[in-house]
Amino acid sequence: MANSFSISGFGRGIPVDLEDLVDEKTILVQRTLRSGQSIHYDGNVVILGDVNPGAEVAATGNIIVMGALRGVVHAGANGDENAIVMAFHLQPTQLRIADHITRPPDNDDIYPDYPEMARIKGGVVTIESFQSACERQGKVT
Repeated sequence: MANSFSISGFGRGIPVDLEDLVDEKTILVQRTLRSGQSIHYDGNVVILGDVNPGAEVAATGNIIVMGALRGVVHAGANGDENAIVMAFHLQPTQLRIADHITRPPDNDDIYPDYPEMARIKGGVVTIESFQSACERQGKVT
């Protein structure tokens, strides 16, 4: 059984056979999502580009954006509280993980120079700087 997904807002919904493109649970999207465009996927989503305001990404797994995330994002859409959202610039209009919903604080003009990761900690959506495995183990040189 082949995985499939749909992308809307590109003129029409596009069913795609993914067997030759990605593994069974991850899709790679090599484009910027603009307002009105959306991706819904049963697995993980990696986006090489930005997610602009008005765009939406929903996944049952993790969502990683190699760019600015300024739209709506929903990781762990099937209730997985272990899902994460990571982006080079994490500035979503709304961020959801499982059943937890948050939005950015008003007048938030903070632009960190490092990737950030959102996850559930203690029942609350927590945003922290992303650390590589070396940084987590204290092996940064």
